[in-house]
Amino acid sequence: MATLSSTYLNLIDIHKQNDPRTGEIIEVLKQQNPILDDAVAMECNMGATHRHGIRTGLPTPAWGRLYQGIPQSKSSVQQVDDTTGFLEARSGVDTRALELSKNPAALRLGEAMSHLEAMNQEMATGMFYHDTATTPEKFKGLAARFSTLGGGGAGNQIIDAGGTGSDNTSIWFVTWGDHACHLLYPSGTKAGVDRQDKGEQRVTDENGNAYYVKEEVFRWHMGMAVKDWRYVVRIANIDTSELLAGNVDIYKWMRLAYWKLQSRRKDGKSSRIAIYANRDVLAALDGQATGFGAAANQFLHVTPRELEGKEVLTYRGMPLRETDALLNTEARVV
Repeated sequence: MATLSSTYLNLIDIHKQNDPRTGEIIEVLKQQNPILDDAVAMECNMGATHRHGIRTGLPTPAWGRLYQGIPQSKSSVQQVDDTTGFLEARSGVDTRALELSKNPAALRLGEAMSHLEAMNQEMATGMFYHDTATTPEKFKGLAARFSTLGGGGAGNQIIDAGGTGSDNTSIWFVTWGDHACHLLYPSGTKAGVDRQDKGEQRVTDENGNAYYVKEEVFRWHMGMAVKDWRYVVRIANIDTSELLAGNVDIYKWMRLAYWKLQSRRKDGKSSRIAIYANRDVLAALDGQATGFGAAANQFLHVTPRELEGKEVLTYRGMPLRETDALLNTEARVV
């Protein structure tokens, strides 16, 4: 199964086309946040808001008979508006320090990197955990959409791994594409981080005394849309203490998630599929895979494969991405 493709532009592709200078910034973020390897970004169709329809029901066909009409029917569509938010950081380096440096540009970049890392961690967290219901200035992440077990819609895509306490984590199967899950950025803006060099600025210290810095501002617009919930699966309520103790058959839940994922039947040309978990989950997956005998079908467990010229760990051909944004302290999903 091909799970990655070059059909869609990711954040790095878009940035390099818009502004080659800031493409280097995205390259750095990509190294720290593997979600950027897979996520595709689309421009909003209503300014900072993206309106789209989710099909919730199909029309009803009817058997025909001679001299009888066919009843009218139609599909049902739910209109959804997804919003974006923006994250900002400001970096400043004392001009006197720059005068003393043999490489002032490298000094400024080194300072900026700490701000970029903080922004990257916040965005990675937001992709999973932010919720506009409680923080309207942010955007709505995946957990807020896949938050209730059972019923119709997204709840049908949540698998309960049985954890009951508050030391749970999740594994996410995500399909990226315009028909599935994708990131958003406001119309007329750039996807990813926008850097503005503000030049020399007068600032004050904690005592109100003035000095001068070379300042740059970083701004990142971000939103998320899930157009079809069938293309995302959440394995929730994984008890991490039981998992690390070897008492959770994690491959049982992985198998159930695989068969819930609509895109497992696709050829991969129109979407990107990836599995996201933290390092504790991946360590458990690796440990359980190596416990099987030589006769076992290793394709069904964690195996290295070459995808787009890179060697990555995969499950059933889908790349496994390690992200520390996924916590081990999730409350039970009910």
